[in-house]
Amino acid sequence: MSDPELATKAPEVDNYSAIPGDTIAQTGTSMGEHCVTDRPTTTGAQPTGELTKFSDIDVYISKPSDYPHSPSRLLLLLTSGTGVQSINNQLQADKYASEGYVVVMPDQFSGDAAPQMHVDDGGEEQNASLIEQVKLKVGETAKSFMIDMWLARHTQEKVLPILQKVLETAKEEYADAVANGNGVYAAGYCFGAKYVVMLAGEHKDSVLWGQEQKDEEEGMVVKGPLIKAGAVAHATLVTREDLQAVKAPIALACVENDPVFPEDILEAGRKHLEENKVDHEVKTYSGVPHGKLLPQIFHDRRRLISVPGFAVVGEYEDPKIKDAQSQAFEQMLRWLKAH
Repeated sequence: MSDPELATKAPEVDNYSAIPGDTIAQTGTSMGEHCVTDRPTTTGAQPTGELTKFSDIDVYISKPSDYPHSPSRLLLLLTSGTGVQSINNQLQADKYASEGYVVVMPDQFSGDAAPQMHVDDGGEEQNASLIEQVKLKVGETAKSFMIDMWLARHTQEKVLPILQKVLETAKEEYADAVANGNGVYAAGYCFGAKYVVMLAGEHKDSVLWGQEQKDEEEGMVVKGPLIKAGAVAHATLVTREDLQAVKAPIALACVENDPVFPEDILEAGRKHLEENKVDHEVKTYSGVPHGKLLPQIFHDRRRLISVPGFAVVGEYEDPKIKDAQSQAFEQMLRWLKAH
């Protein structure tokens, strides 16, 4: 069976998986150093939720201030590579909690969040001498290789079983919120967005449990969707097959000319959703990060990395990005509340 076409256009990096039998982690570069590095946190902002454990899985829980005295819904929040310990991600969870959701944000990476990188806006390289530029290129290649290796350690065979355990525990722990919303809602950013899309779809049972899918598995029970509705922002690693499996209502906040979620992948998904009358919304934001490409050299080959996802909590100086950040949150929140 051929590998599914991934939502990335960055060229000339060999496909690989760190674990034999796992799906290919990526084709080309699907996340850059900016996708795994937090923006500055708003001065004085402090998380209000708590870190706990569901069995052996670290989970950040944020609840409405009046919970359980007023009805709430359960929201699964899946992060970018910065993970559950990120203050910005915790603040993102708190924002949803303030809107009436019991938010469960799990550690998708088993304590192995993406390596944190220094993010440069390009000025350092422009002002450097030739020798300094060569040194910067070497450093960039090393950073990007670290990200690629991290991605190879976190394929769907590793992530989906974690999410299954979290969902099972959350449904028991917060059964009232599940009942009030008549199901589980989900929101995802960057890396986490792929898994919201997958949870919104129908798949063979083995796929949803993170097992390798075999061509000969005829008659395998199809299950899903596992969520009532989902909303995602600047998704990465999403395949055509992921989108074409979607059955639950889904909203997508996308970036114009996004190299890690290109238009042909998005359009294939949109066509499926329209033809199958799946409730959906696609909104594209222009002039915001996640679509800009930074050239790098990897094993003597030119490749590209992308800049950070604009919708995640974090400070930007550009008022246009700030406005889009607010709009994307409102889009996702409105969608979840409407369903």
